[in-house]
Amino acid sequence: MSPPRAHLLPRIAQLKLTDFRSYPSLDLAFENPMVVLTGDNGAGKTNILEAISLLAPGRGLRRAEMAECARSGGHGGWAVAAAITHADSGSSDDPVRLGTGVEPPESGRKCRIERAPVASARAFAEHLRIVWLTPSMDGLFSGPAAERRRFLDRLVLTIDADHASRVAALDRALRNRNRILEDGRQTGLDRAWAEAAEHEVATLGVAVAAARHETVARLANLIAAERDDASPFPWSALALTGEIESLVAQGPALEAEDRYRDLLRANRSRDMAAGRTTVGPHLSDLLVRHGPKDIAAERASTGEQKALLVGLVLAQAHLVAAMSGMAPTLLLDEVAAHFDPSRRDALFGRLMEIGGQVFMTGADPGAFAGLQGPVSTFVVTPGQAVAA
Repeated sequence: MSPPRAHLLPRIAQLKLTDFRSYPSLDLAFENPMVVLTGDNGAGKTNILEAISLLAPGRGLRRAEMAECARSGGHGGWAVAAAITHADSGSSDDPVRLGTGVEPPESGRKCRIERAPVASARAFAEHLRIVWLTPSMDGLFSGPAAERRRFLDRLVLTIDADHASRVAALDRALRNRNRILEDGRQTGLDRAWAEAAEHEVATLGVAVAAARHETVARLANLIAAERDDASPFPWSALALTGEIESLVAQGPALEAEDRYRDLLRANRSRDMAAGRTTVGPHLSDLLVRHGPKDIAAERASTGEQKALLVGLVLAQAHLVAAMSGMAPTLLLDEVAAHFDPSRRDALFGRLMEIGGQVFMTGADPGAFAGLQGPVSTFVVTPGQAVAA
């Protein structure tokens, strides 16, 4: 049984790029919920997906520095603008226009809604929720824990637009504590400064851990409710590991903060010798198991891991729709090329169930032959994209 569709169905009706990556100028209109971008490798397909991903909080699907997005040979700045409409019934509002970019000589990123400045891209979450899957994520299960934390934080961020600012604040607080301990090793520890730093780390750390814990629990419940051992995209069994996550799971947040502060205080000597904080949510991990086979995801075959990852991202999209009431926009880079025709058709069917707009890239147009319903197809060549 498919989960109910979200009642808000945002669509990117128009996308404009200026001096972004390989595009001096690009103006695309999307008439359909399914959008396919085909072209040779290196033509610029992923650049279009990256531009869309910057209409979400964070640094986009490449996690690039903002200056890196500027076109080589351009003036040093760049701009991405989109007109957002709604396909849900009864909606007759004019498009909402979102824009972001860098305007030299300033290096900071600016964001606007209806040409009015907003503090950050987190404001875009009122109009658009974006989920993506890229080839760089293929090693998620066998790679370092930091990659899985990043994946998890992106998942939380699609539901809670404030999560990125909490994670960034925790990183700053940890660096501050590490500096205080380093200074203490050389000149003697200032206990008042250490206490203040640890209070901040504990408060932010528990907030980050709680958001991750809640999101993983909700996602696990959704997966359990929809699990199908016969699906071509196997269901995942999820667990979040870490000392602070365990504290959050065991009791109230205030009690977890007190116990985390006690851990930080007790670990000062060890952390001073190590030159880093050795306990906290910056060291947690997301453990994933192949549900039907009951094996750790990293022990599955390459093909099984790819199918497992797709299933996890599809579950994420369903969770976003369920919690926000808004069908997410999906960006799927080179996803169809890895599957046989029957699994591709199953993927296309699952995407239709979610109801959100989907952008897919691929070098082989034939890989999308099984798409049902209206599809907007563009052929991408260096510096341009033309409707097929």
